[in-house]
Amino acid sequence: MSAASVGQFFTTYVSPALDVLLLAFLVYKAYEVLVRTQAISLVKGAIILAAFYAMASVLKLTTVTWVLSVIAPGLVIAIAIVFQPELRKIFMRLGQGSLFRGAARPRVTQIEAVLNAAEALSSQRRGALIVFARNVGLKNIIDTGTRIDALLSSSLIVTIFGHDTPLHDGALIVQDGRAAAAGCFLPLSEQQDIRKSFGTRHRAALGLSEEADAVVLVVSEETGALSIACESKLYYGLSLEQVRRRLGDLLEFPEGSETVGEEAPSAE
Repeated sequence: MSAASVGQFFTTYVSPALDVLLLAFLVYKAYEVLVRTQAISLVKGAIILAAFYAMASVLKLTTVTWVLSVIAPGLVIAIAIVFQPELRKIFMRLGQGSLFRGAARPRVTQIEAVLNAAEALSSQRRGALIVFARNVGLKNIIDTGTRIDALLSSSLIVTIFGHDTPLHDGALIVQDGRAAAAGCFLPLSEQQDIRKSFGTRHRAALGLSEEADAVVLVVSEETGALSIACESKLYYGLSLEQVRRRLGDLLEFPEGSETVGEEAPSAE
């Protein structure tokens, strides 16, 4: 095969395929970053506006098209101002090369550290609220507490919740495999059929699970019972082994991980 034929084959078949694959990869990675920040709401709003503009153009709605054309430049400037912290975070991740790395998840040993702390707190009737962030970013929740950015360990968790520290009444946020912040405030659930016996911790755990895809571990201060809130549901009164299995399933540990990753129990 001649050099000209190879060049033509590359231009005709290989180059377009690489073009599409690279663009798809960049769009996917950009979405991964956006979904971990508040900027995802911005993207959804922009898509809705673009859909309205396209509909107005097709139906020849001149007034609507003119109004959208006038406000579009102002929206771009407003977006740059309002979401400046989020945009800066995206470009910082791009410069550090972290845009192309997956988000770190807690390791099995760290989950065991959480379980050990939860067991100790449960026996002492000390309440605790531990949030595991997944895909949806929790920056607005983290900003309500005190940033600690520390290694996740049972001693740290017991220190926060086991004593009357200023941080023990709020939630501990675990993000990217680290203890990101403590003393954080969570939104309360508005569900009307919650048990009357559930306190503020359980309502807060359920409330966050209604707004984000986070997994929340709750230790009851009154009874010492362990519970998990996720996907707008609260699983109350779990054993330590049930908590271990459910966390392994929800945090997507691969099969074969030590002590975690067994079949999750059925919903309570």
